[in-house]
Amino acid sequence: MIKTTSVLLAMLLTAAPVFSAVLPKVLIKTEIGDIAVEIDSAKALITSANFLKYVDAKLYDGTIFHRTVTLASPRNKPVPIEVIQGGEMPLGVKGFNAILLERTSVTGLRHLDGTISMARSGPDTATSSFFFCVGPQPELDFNGRRNKDGQGFAAFGRVVFGMDVVRKIHRSPANDQELLTPPIKILSIHRLEK
Repeated sequence: MIKTTSVLLAMLLTAAPVFSAVLPKVLIKTEIGDIAVEIDSAKALITSANFLKYVDAKLYDGTIFHRTVTLASPRNKPVPIEVIQGGEMPLGVKGFNAILLERTSVTGLRHLDGTISMARSGPDTATSSFFFCVGPQPELDFNGRRNKDGQGFAAFGRVVFGMDVVRKIHRSPANDQELLTPPIKILSIHRLEK
């Protein structure tokens, strides 16, 4: 009996990676089109759980993409990047507490074209605001030069459909402060059925 139980337990443990390969997906509906995103809850557990908590609470519904950073952005120096940013909580809306920074050196995820990542002002300060990479952005990874602290940002998923919408937002008009004029409305973000 003990031997049979041990064999069954070993079989279940070796099969576990097969089950964890099914990653959650969300649909970001914007006023100019939809973006489908696969959330890597296997490699970036803390960051994914945080993002999905905002999704499930419908706190992203009615927010905006407010920022685009292009190579032409006057503020995009000395280490240029290309991203769009959204999901900031409106004034008066309480979000959730800040989360620990999941560094790319630990998760193995990288800031590639279509990567979704959490915005932050310092380590362990990310709350709701997220961004998408337009093209590969290695300077946003751990040891990247975009932040003086070198800790990078927490990548936690990737676009699986709608990169054309991400690029359209990226090309939208913005002022010298990188703020979209006008911002692009996020109508809703919800989970897709498996």
